[in-house]
Amino acid sequence: MYDPIRASDAVIQRLRANHPSLIDLTTGRVERLLATLGRPDMRLPPVIHVAGTNGKGSTTAFLRVMAEAAGLSVHVLTSPHLVRFAERIRIAGRLITDEALDALTDRLEAVNAGEPISFFEITTVLALVAFAETPADLCIIEVGLGGRFDATNIFDTPAVSVITPVDYDHLEMLGPELSKIAWEKAGIIKADRPVV
Repeated sequence: MYDPIRASDAVIQRLRANHPSLIDLTTGRVERLLATLGRPDMRLPPVIHVAGTNGKGSTTAFLRVMAEAAGLSVHVLTSPHLVRFAERIRIAGRLITDEALDALTDRLEAVNAGEPISFFEITTVLALVAFAETPADLCIIEVGLGGRFDATNIFDTPAVSVITPVDYDHLEMLGPELSKIAWEKAGIIKADRPVV
């Protein structure tokens, strides 16, 4: 019997086993893999980049629903997932399929060639490759941790950066002062680009 909740568990186990949570507060590993892949991040539709402590997931969901209601095709990267890993990657309005997830994982692991990269970093690259290969009108990317050195912070010219309310979180990496946490999250703000 097919169980959609468990269908992508094998991919999660594989990604977590091969790419443990080696948090590296730089974007270097993501940049390296993206460069090896021919910079798929440069072939995306306009990007809305969302950071913050509270409400970034809800903000991302609201933005997606509003854009889709306006007739736009939207790619979305969120984290974490609630039930299935595929919830993290929405390609032009549809969750990534288990088959596409398997195929992309095979490709990325071959290209990465055993170099260090974390679970979140390879998931981010996987989503960006999927997005680059499917036309859409808009791309909404939710930050995983912080902002400045988050794996998603590789966009020089986002359409807009969004920062939701900031509070005390990940103190061991971002804090301990609230001003330092806010500064880290503000790292997604880019010169001459709008920010909300």
